[in-house]
Amino acid sequence: MVYWFDGQLCQGSDIALAVNAPALIYGATVFTTLRVYGQSLEHPLTHWAAHQQRLVHALTDFGWPSPNWAQVRQGAEALIEDYPVLRITCLSDGRELVTGRSLPPDLETMQTQGVAAWVARGELYGRSQPAYKTGNYLGAWLALQAAQRHGAREAILLNAQGQWLETSTGNLWGWANGQWHTPGLGAGLLPGIVRTYLIEHLRRQGEQVNQSPWPPGVIPCFEVLAYSNSGVQIVPIHTVLGDRSRLDVNPKHPALGALRAAFREN
Repeated sequence: MVYWFDGQLCQGSDIALAVNAPALIYGATVFTTLRVYGQSLEHPLTHWAAHQQRLVHALTDFGWPSPNWAQVRQGAEALIEDYPVLRITCLSDGRELVTGRSLPPDLETMQTQGVAAWVARGELYGRSQPAYKTGNYLGAWLALQAAQRHGAREAILLNAQGQWLETSTGNLWGWANGQWHTPGLGAGLLPGIVRTYLIEHLRRQGEQVNQSPWPPGVIPCFEVLAYSNSGVQIVPIHTVLGDRSRLDVNPKHPALGALRAAFREN
């Protein structure tokens, strides 16, 4: 594979880190994952500026040096001909790593038929520093592995009060009473770039988004459940699996059209 590390385009799948590197010992990195549309960082759906700002915000809050942003962009430009999805990682010492990957081969089926999601209960699945995308994603990764063992594609993460927060890879959406809902940031979740974009898109259409918390009692009220992220756009959830429960939801509800419309390329 081709990747970019510390100002250099590289071939292979390995990078060299010191055995005491904070990235290795503490997961001391911040990252963002973006989908590149039209092989252009300037395409409005790529949201390049928002992804860079996410990194700048985290680096500033953590007091870490910024990478050479011209090098970061150069690395991204070098990979977009081969990869539609890029992950940009900033190490705590100012170095950058840009890697690429393909879209899921069954993405169209995911978007049209939906996926099953498993509710990840317990402290084991909590995410460290949930407002930031750091290298310490162990809780979300463990939740995703457990979900797959339960026959689900995604995991739903909870806070200590049992409120639904997000999935292991994206932000949650629900449709009820003629309105879209998404958990509010105050509950302790990632301010996803696509989440923000969809809220703004719906507001431009005259629709308000309810950002109240999602305690367990409200979940059966939703006619639609879905999750969003930069790579998959919007994916419906057709089945929610609990330890002793199952909730079936319509993955073809017409309300999903309002969210999908946000990704139509003009």
